[in-house]
Amino acid sequence: MSITAISRRYARALVDLGVEGKMVERYGAELATIRSAFHVESGLRLILESPTFPLDKKKAILSDLLEAIKASPGIRNFLGLLLEKQRLQHLEHIEEDYRRLADELAGILRARIVSATTLEAKQLNSITSSLEKRTGMKVEPKVQVDPSLIGGIQVEIGGKVFDGSVKTQLKRIEDILQKG
Repeated sequence: MSITAISRRYARALVDLGVEGKMVERYGAELATIRSAFHVESGLRLILESPTFPLDKKKAILSDLLEAIKASPGIRNFLGLLLEKQRLQHLEHIEEDYRRLADELAGILRARIVSATTLEAKQLNSITSSLEKRTGMKVEPKVQVDPSLIGGIQVEIGGKVFDGSVKTQLKRIEDILQKG
């Protein structure tokens, strides 16, 4: 079974549990916190994913981590299952799929907007409202600044990229001129 199929299956199951218990947002936040902890403490992740480290000790370590972040019983059970099934290495993909599925339920699209310069609030609101009209969904933007774009913006939303940067336009002109 592929990683994406595994992560989607577990993410779907957790979303379904979250919907039943009205805990979708909390589960998402807790998964993000745990994923972040694994990034910060890579040794912790390596121990928990190690097939040679005793399961009872891994359970104790995971229990301590979940206690420290005050994780809900649903997330405790979910991560315990991932640990027993040796699926913790898929946590990053599961969290991404969970977030995507939870956003779909809430009617939210996340957009990554890259601009050559810092966008003013008025500009960002205009871009966001335009995207919301186009998609029919609420858009939550994540803005980044990349001076190498020279001017314009790039927007990635729903797996599609809209590139209106000067850098890309110059590259297209260069390609046309080289081809003759």
